[in-house]
Parts: sequence; structure tokens; C-alpha cells
Amino acid sequence: MTKRLLLLLLFFLNTSQAAVASEANFGFNRAAPLNIQQPLPAISIIIDDLGEQLNSGRRAIALPGAITYAFLPYTSHAVQLAQMAHQQDKEVMLHMPMQPLGNNTLGEGGLTLAMSQQNFITTLKENLNAIPHISGINNHMGSLLTQHSEQMTWLMEALSERDNLYFVDSRTTERTVAYNIAAEHNIPTINRNVFLDNVRSEKEIGRQFERLLKLAKQNGTAVAIGHPYPETIAFLEQMLPTLKQQGVELIRTSKMIKRKELIEFTIPQAMFAAKALRDSTDQTVTGGSPRPSLIQ
Repeated sequence: MTKRLLLLLLFFLNTSQAAVASEANFGFNRAAPLNIQQPLPAISIIIDDLGEQLNSGRRAIALPGAITYAFLPYTSHAVQLAQMAHQQDKEVMLHMPMQPLGNNTLGEGGLTLAMSQQNFITTLKENLNAIPHISGINNHMGSLLTQHSEQMTWLMEALSERDNLYFVDSRTTERTVAYNIAAEHNIPTINRNVFLDNVRSEKEIGRQFERLLKLAKQNGTAVAIGHPYPETIAFLEQMLPTLKQQGVELIRTSKMIKRKELIEFTIPQAMFAAKALRDSTDQTVTGGSPRPSLIQ
């Protein structure tokens, strides 16, 4: 069992034990609503394509709050800006170039279908070492490569050799298998939900930002990707300070992955345990069979 799964299991056991203690000490009110405290809806915002432009990179890093910054390897200012982000306690990612369906220029360090496994892994590891302080990676382009299970398996196997690196599937194609392959290899992973600035206008960025907040409030979490465009940075400079009054918190991507896991795994399991307590109490009240133990 991995350390990550063990921590989730311990959290679940503690939550279940708290429910049992509440039943033992105070009795169980079968009419009372389930009282499981959930965190505020949370968003993560990743700024992609950093490293080539110094001034726009500096302005992006100056944004308030726990923004995550994804740097293209071997770009002119990537190392300097990654160091700057790290010094300001911001999370740093490698923005991994991967082969697209079209003819867009991939750039240095790109991963392609034509590579042998050895060349693929060597290039990947060199890219990982090219950006300091990385906590994880996401794909730059990759609408072709992320559809292929073999290459995504090579990628995740290499990531598993590094401690605590996560993978964000940018979802540049609906046919991506990257998220599923990451999960199969126990790589901490999450999907992108919203692109903020496919259309570089304040109105459209605002519309996508509202969609981001709506998804977070519906599902508990949501992840957006944007770029260091002047329009995007100007919008975020205005909107990020308002998140608290909108009942949403901005968290770094690594924390978002853990939050999503707790929402999807731990809380439903705790609800199941509470339901078992309710059902066993109903049996006792109505003269049914003795209450079963929750721990076998």
C-alpha cells in the first residue's frame, strides 16, 4: 500500500471512529441530518507556457494567492522565473511538450510517438531536471501523444521513480488516456476542467471564470488553466481578491489533488459508515437483531 493510500485510509478510520464515538456518547438521532463538515469549494489555477517572456512571467508570478506556474523546458527565462516563483512560495510545474495532432511547433524537449522507449524516457528525465523546484507536470499540447497508452505508461513509470510528483492532464483532446494511466500507476493526478483564455477577451475570460466557480461549488473542486496573456493577468488581478467573499478558496494544485481525493473517497466512505450506524440503530429501536459491529 502506498503512503498516499495509507493516509487516506487513516483519515477514513478516524472519521468513522468519530461517528462511532458520537453514537456511543450522545446517542444517535435518526431524524438528524448527517453532520460531516466539508471544506469550502476550492479552485486551482495553473498558468501555462511560462519561460520565454520575462516581463509577463514576472507579472504572472506577482498574482495574489496560491497560483501554480508551469514552465516550458529550455526557454530563455524558465529557470530564473521558476526560482522567483519558488522564493514567493508559489508552486512550480514542468510544462511538458508533447506531440499534437496538428503541425504546431513542439519546441525543445518534446516527446513524440516516433521516439524509442529509451529516448523517450531520457528526454523526459532531462526535462524534469531542467526546471528547479517542480512539484508536478502537465502536458503542453499533446493532443496526439496523450491518446496513446504505451507512451503514457512510459511517462508514468518514469514519474513514479521521483518522489511526490503529480500529473495534471491538460485534456487537449477528449480521447486522452493520460489521467487514467496516471491513476493506474498511483501517480497523484487530476484533470483540467476549464481553459480560461482560449478566447483572449475580458468577456470570454470572465465567462470561463464564472464557469470555474460554478463547477467548484457543484463538485467541491475545479481546475483551470490560463496563460500569461495581458488580458488574463489583468482579469485575475481584479478577480482573485474577491474569491473569499464569493465563498471559494484558491489552493495550490498539489493540495487540490489531495482535496479531490478526500471528497471522492473519504467523505462517501464516512457517509456509508454513518448510514450503517443509522440502520443498526433503527433495528435496535424496532426490536430487530442486535446492532452489528462496524469493525469485523
